[in-house]
Amino acid sequence: MDALSRSGVATLYHQHQPWLYRWLCRRLGCEFDAADLSQDTYVRLMVAGRLPEPDRARAFLAQIARGLAVDMHRRRALEQAYLEALRSLPEPVVPSAELQHMTLQVLTHLDQALDTLPEKVRQAFLLSRFEGLTYAQIAERLSVSVASVRHYMLKAATLCLMTFETVS
Repeated sequence: MDALSRSGVATLYHQHQPWLYRWLCRRLGCEFDAADLSQDTYVRLMVAGRLPEPDRARAFLAQIARGLAVDMHRRRALEQAYLEALRSLPEPVVPSAELQHMTLQVLTHLDQALDTLPEKVRQAFLLSRFEGLTYAQIAERLSVSVASVRHYMLKAATLCLMTFETVS
């Protein structure tokens, strides 16, 4: 990021960060989460390397913050579901804290990866893996051919494999 962009982000930060923090506090009901997501919003803005038009700054920042809030809630729901599953295991089979942490990281990466898939591909994968539907049932539910479901599943499985290789 060049000096001009850095100064633009700094200006944007000074002009809008207090507003964004208050807006997030109201939406999230938690000052700590609001502070984290406010900072993450500006990090995301810097990584993107583009600044909004001055008259669209708040809408642009709010859009980024909304997406980050959704990601945070989804990550927490995933973590909660995993921890509940662990609590249901008998004591001798509960994985070590290190393995629990690694598994949660993999699940989070998989969740993020699946989120990049087109909607029907993601739906087909989730219907197959979590609801146990057959390809024919999925095809009927999504109003596509069984061949399309096969293609979707191959695409999703390939992404999962690549994600596992990246995380491992």
